[in-house]
Amino acid sequence: MRLVIARCSVDYAGRLTAHLPSAPRLILVKADGSVSIHADDRAYKPLNWMSPPCTLKEGSGDEAGVWTVVNKAGEKLIITMEEVLHDSSHELGIDPGLIKDGVEAHLQELLADRIETLGDGYTLIRREYMTAIGPVDILCRDASGATVAVEIKRRGEIDGVEQLTRYLELLNRDPHLAPVRGVFAAQEIKPQARVLATDRGMDCVVLDYNAMRGIEDDKLRLF
Repeated sequence: MRLVIARCSVDYAGRLTAHLPSAPRLILVKADGSVSIHADDRAYKPLNWMSPPCTLKEGSGDEAGVWTVVNKAGEKLIITMEEVLHDSSHELGIDPGLIKDGVEAHLQELLADRIETLGDGYTLIRREYMTAIGPVDILCRDASGATVAVEIKRRGEIDGVEQLTRYLELLNRDPHLAPVRGVFAAQEIKPQARVLATDRGMDCVVLDYNAMRGIEDDKLRLF
């Protein structure tokens, strides 16, 4: 990962145009090619960003200090550096991923075993479906055969919706899976998270942990 703190202005040109006037900002360039620009006042959410795959070109000569980031759709993020205060690179290695607490892990196991909880005709593809940015909790198919990605949380908040959004963006680039829609599942879903998920075309499912644990197994038993 490369971290640059610089006084800069940022221009985005694509489906719309946007301009960030000159100010000190943090620029993150990750190993996956993504570039994001951050201020010091809004937690994890960047002011602007470009998701992979994209290319970064640093200008030279008269264009020195100008970074141009272009994605596959031809959209551009142009960062004009006025003063670089810090520039360092760090090798983070492979991240082991998020370790879920016992309840979330058990919810995932239960839902995978009882995938029909999501609806009649659902079938499991696999749990922990690995992607380049981490594992999708559950990948399955609905009754029509369409691919569905499920993100499971104990408490459903906006960051979980954002996480599922990133997974869907990546999964929908795979022609063997696309189109992929999302299901945000949790024991409790906050109103803001529900609004955001619905706005992004995701279904929301509230999971009853105790009821799921109490479902009798219909598999054959010897005793």
